[in-house]
Amino acid sequence: MHEYLEATPIVDWESWEVFALAKALADGREDPIAVARSCFDWVRDEIKHSGDYRLDPVTCLASQVLHHRTGFCYAKSHLLAALLRANAIPAGFCYQRLSIDDTGPPFCLHGLNAVHLPGTGWYRIDARGNRPGITTRFEPPSERLAFAPRLDGEATFDEVWPSPLPVVVEALTRHSSCSELLEHLPDMEPR
Repeated sequence: MHEYLEATPIVDWESWEVFALAKALADGREDPIAVARSCFDWVRDEIKHSGDYRLDPVTCLASQVLHHRTGFCYAKSHLLAALLRANAIPAGFCYQRLSIDDTGPPFCLHGLNAVHLPGTGWYRIDARGNRPGITTRFEPPSERLAFAPRLDGEATFDEVWPSPLPVVVEALTRHSSCSELLEHLPDMEPR
């Protein structure tokens, strides 16, 4: 479980701003579920999804997401993992493979998190941000994710990775604008 608590170059929860926010979101809360809910709600509601709002720059590191207050789903998951880990709550990364236009190929990955909660175990959460037609919530043990795979080729990966997938990090660090990344979204076939 140690690897799901570590600070990394991307999940940089030891940066002063990320650590301070994590502690502020936990203030007065003893229960890890209440702390996790506070962190989830904040990232979902306060960090704008870059694709929804067409915002630049493309962020990757948790501290970048917090500084610019924007990120694609992947980057938002990096910040959420950092806030949870800074509060000693194990957090990892999960992915779905979804149709880009909701009709079939081409596909792209959608990034979300899993948090290890007492009495529940690994619980997937999706802080991508709500908009008309998409609502995510923190209601353990029921998962309230933004998307449910339904087409051939779509999938929800079972794995909970301790680090973001390299294909995701490469896409976020290679492309500097929202429009450029939207043309080159990361993808990976299910195994």
